Amino acid sequence: MSVLASRQPSFALLVLAAWLLAVVQLALQYWPETVVTLNDTDDAMRLTQLRAFLGGQGWFDLHEARVQPPAGYDPHWSRLIDLGLAAVYLLFRPFAEPALAERLMRVVWPMLWLAPAIAGVAALAWRMAGREAALVVLLFAVIGLPAFQQFKPGRIDHHNVQIAIAVLTVATTAWSDRARWCAVAAGALTGLGLAIGFEGMPFLVLCGAVFTIRYVADRAAGKALRTYGYAAAASTAAAFAVSVAPDHWLHGACDSLAINSAAAVVIGSLGLALATYVRDARMPLRCGLVAAVAVAAAVVFVLSEPRCLSGPYALVDPAVHPLWLAHVREMQPLIAVFAENPSTGLGIAVFPAAGIIAIAVLAGRSELRGDFGFLTASAALLLAVAMTFAAIKGYAYAMWLAMPLVAVMALRLFALLRLTSLVPRFVAALLLTPMALSAGAVSIAQAAGLSGTIKAHRPDREACFQSKNYLALARLPPGRIVADIDYGPFLLALTPHAVLAAPYHRLSAGIIAAHRIFAAPPDAARRIVERVHAQYIAVCGPRAPSEMSDEERATSLWGRLQTGAVPNWLSAEPAPEGGPFRVYRVRS
Repeated sequence: MSVLASRQPSFALLVLAAWLLAVVQLALQYWPETVVTLNDTDDAMRLTQLRAFLGGQGWFDLHEARVQPPAGYDPHWSRLIDLGLAAVYLLFRPFAEPALAERLMRVVWPMLWLAPAIAGVAALAWRMAGREAALVVLLFAVIGLPAFQQFKPGRIDHHNVQIAIAVLTVATTAWSDRARWCAVAAGALTGLGLAIGFEGMPFLVLCGAVFTIRYVADRAAGKALRTYGYAAAASTAAAFAVSVAPDHWLHGACDSLAINSAAAVVIGSLGLALATYVRDARMPLRCGLVAAVAVAAAVVFVLSEPRCLSGPYALVDPAVHPLWLAHVREMQPLIAVFAENPSTGLGIAVFPAAGIIAIAVLAGRSELRGDFGFLTASAALLLAVAMTFAAIKGYAYAMWLAMPLVAVMALRLFALLRLTSLVPRFVAALLLTPMALSAGAVSIAQAAGLSGTIKAHRPDREACFQSKNYLALARLPPGRIVADIDYGPFLLALTPHAVLAAPYHRLSAGIIAAHRIFAAPPDAARRIVERVHAQYIAVCGPRAPSEMSDEERATSLWGRLQTGAVPNWLSAEPAPEGGPFRVYRVRS
């Protein structure tokens, strides 16, 4: 007899319950933090962009004049996120003052996207092993804190949306051999995902490849590919129309949806859909048709903007890489994280590794080895793991996509251990949750002395991101501030000032100029400050300019300010009591 009762509750209600439990724990844990800080540079920049939108800035006008003036900054972020955030904000506005409505919006928005992410991984598990596997996934999701980092209150950038869309696209692709509407959904999600951002694009490309490979292997899968192709082409064209201003329709881009990427996707998707109309096409002909479509799409992409073959950062000034991009934490490869701190590396890698083990174990079962759903889920996890090895920001995708496979493996473990009652199964499943595996790996690593180089807790650095410490800066007459680039988005969101730079790859000139100001000796720094027409220099925290020797650092403007040797072309502003910022006005 099944462990589950014969009268089972609606699975949709169980998904809702799991989501609510996750929401409650996240809200209780992070609600106080949302008043202390805006959390992350991207969240602060998104808030700045949203306020401009709510203030009447046009749909296609994302220009931020207060960054790197007079040129300003044109971000590659999607206005669709701003639309969703604005809707949540306006929902709270009738009964909450602006500050509280904004805070509630920052709390609610990321947790809303937990629901589709949970539903997506549950659907993947159900596709492979039925309801019981999906129930185990719900347990993983409830006790899945390591997977929640991009969904915690305050995260209003775009990562949580991209993760949810990627998971849903993989899930609908896996189900497309059983439900035709899933092919439509996968195609529609492709256009939406491209409009939001390119971080999740590898999974969208993978799903397109899965539909294509299935058609090559089985002519009967042509209907699914045709449906998917039409939906992907239509949704991408619609995404392009709502994301790109008409006067930019002929401009290529490497980091966001533009004519080069949109045309390639539309041509490829339509070409695949039309290829399925060829009757009685044998496998060699199907391979030829698919190859021809792929070549046509690639030619359009390359001819539109050849530089994009080098990736999304192809148009970035190479000088920015050693100064900033190489030091961005989320861009570090997993091997580098292991070398610096093995316990952190294990905490990141252990649950995705369990997913890889699950693939190996489950591949031994004949009913799964050739199953379309299992192959799709496995390919998605392998891709996420490869992305994590390249840059650890991929671990969030790997955490989510490992859940269904580990859940199916858990059912095999239950059968092997002959666990037939609910309580033993529940206890065993608890030991396989992301939280349990990650915490256990970290504890074992630290007990074995593998903690590595642990960066000391630096309250002085953390204070530089606390909202209250920007109040004194906000009271100064508005001007252009030169500061550490990570403080740029916070200065924009919390003060009326303009900033020279912020941590975004489209701001190469500002990033380089800000670095040179702090890294140069005072006299050379003054010439750069005059050239960029800055009114203030602000320093905070212990982080020195990168790529400098100790001797160079000591003679730099940053080093002189750290020791209190203020050059005569700067005058110190009165420092607020206990505040971490030191601000200097540039003398005329």
